[in-house]
Amino acid sequence: MMYDNAIIIAGGKSSRMGRDKALLPFGAFNTLAEFQQLRLEELFSQVFISTKEDKFDFEAKYIYDRYEESSPLVAILSIFETLDVDSVFVLSVDTPFVGKEIIESLCTQDNDDIDVIIAESPSGEQPLCGFYKKSMLLVAQTQYKKGNHKLRDLLNLVNTKRVAFEDDVPFTNLNHPSDYEDALKVSLTQV
Repeated sequence: MMYDNAIIIAGGKSSRMGRDKALLPFGAFNTLAEFQQLRLEELFSQVFISTKEDKFDFEAKYIYDRYEESSPLVAILSIFETLDVDSVFVLSVDTPFVGKEIIESLCTQDNDDIDVIIAESPSGEQPLCGFYKKSMLLVAQTQYKKGNHKLRDLLNLVNTKRVAFEDDVPFTNLNHPSDYEDALKVSLTQV
């Protein structure tokens, strides 16, 4: 089954990594962003990359941040202020092990009363792995105007469904060089 829209969030500063995570080579791919795009194209009819600037050397559909600050909230605002869509699946560029089963599990949880559906693993909420609906846009804009960029605060203000998963491994973020090196050792057949 194909779903509508997926967005790869790739506009972060990558300060802990020391270089842009989205541009790191991954497996047989020139960049982590391209790897994520090709994976998501198998599940979604449209895949976009949310970014601050044109920094990629492969063909993709981009959504550029409309605000100066760098945060996932800025990305989500920019997505809904750019696209005329009711919902999007968002995935951080630095979570290459979130697989098809997780995404499909999140997709089956939808109903009209829910504004956001996110994954939750034993280590906590995974706000950059889930579906966001336009119904939460006004609250997100208000949070931005207050200077509060914390997605967890936004999630507590809207009707959020948290879908529990028993394993943290698929949600591993590549934040530090050692995380990246460890991820490169994992067989891509597990992705």
